[in-house]
Parts: sequence; C-alpha cells; structure tokens
Amino acid sequence: MKCDCLLVGVGGQGVLSVAAVIARSAAKIGYSVRQSEVHGMAQRGGAVLAHLRLAGQGEAIYGDLVPRGNADLIIAMEPLESLRYLLWLSPEGIVVSSADNLINIPNYPEKETIEKAIKSLPKSSLINAEKLAREAGLAKTVNMVMVGAASPFLPIPADVLENTIIEMFIGKDPKLAELNKKAFILGRAGNSSLDNNL
Repeated sequence: MKCDCLLVGVGGQGVLSVAAVIARSAAKIGYSVRQSEVHGMAQRGGAVLAHLRLAGQGEAIYGDLVPRGNADLIIAMEPLESLRYLLWLSPEGIVVSSADNLINIPNYPEKETIEKAIKSLPKSSLINAEKLAREAGLAKTVNMVMVGAASPFLPIPADVLENTIIEMFIGKDPKLAELNKKAFILGRAGNSSLDNNL
C-alpha cells in the first residue's frame, strides 16, 4: 500500500517532528520511505512543507516529491496552509487540519472563511489541537496531537506511532515523552469525537 502525504505549517509548529514520527514508524513496519522538506523563514513564521512518501513491500517510489493531485493526506498545523496546497490533494484525499490560526500575514482571511473552505472539501477534519495539547499538559505538544488526529488515515498501527513518539522524546525527558504520548492519544480520540466531514 502506498501513502503520499504533505505536512504543512509555519516555522516553529513542529512540522518536521510530525514527519519524523511518521517516517520512523513506517520504516519500523517495513515501508519504504522518501522524504523532502522545504524550510521557510522559520523564525519569522514562514511556510514549512514536508513531502512524505510511503510504499509497502514490492512497491516503488519514483522521486521524493508528491506529484500534484496525488496526496492521499494533507496534515496541516495551520488551517490556511492546508488550503495553499489543495492542488496536491488527490480526489479521494483527506485534509486533517488544526483549527487554530497563526496569523502571520497582514491580509490573513477571516477564521470563518477558512473553516468554511476546509469543511466544503469532500473529506476533511478540523481539530482543536491547541485545546487538546493543553489538556495533555503541555501546549507545545500540538504537533503530536496532529499525528494522533491523522493516525486513522495512515497505514501504520497506532501503537507503532505511539512507541516511536516515546522513543523520540524519552532521551530528552521521560516526562516529556509521556506528555507527547498523551497528546497523541487525545488527538486520535479527538478526531473521532468531532463533527468531521469524513
């Protein structure tokens, strides 16, 4: 099974940590993984984009970049960023986006306008990621909330993702590992409890 993902957001939101968790988890279960990243002006809230391509045994991946119209999944840390990359979404693709805006440009659209556009997509889900991260006990775990929210649409078992999160953070601080694990669990549960367009 193949899965082409775009991970989007702005500098400082942890987009590359999301990519690392998914890529490492996929490799653990035998998937081929190709990844490419574009770092924006991270300290100024610039765009950050990661292409992540997964393929099961016997399936080839031709290139690091997801072709336009081929993304099975867009995971967006910031809702306006999800709309910027819709040309990459396949007709059957899913958008899983944080509902929390990061206003980094002068003419940023109204929150309601962005939400309406996302909800109008055939398959989409808006997650109250900041609220769930605070519930987990650490506001900076928003990115792991989003991994949890997107996990039902990845070809990776939840327990593998969870274990990868623990492995990534336990060396820094065991408490940090537990908080990120909790954020993942809350994100996964929060996705199924929201009124999603899926």
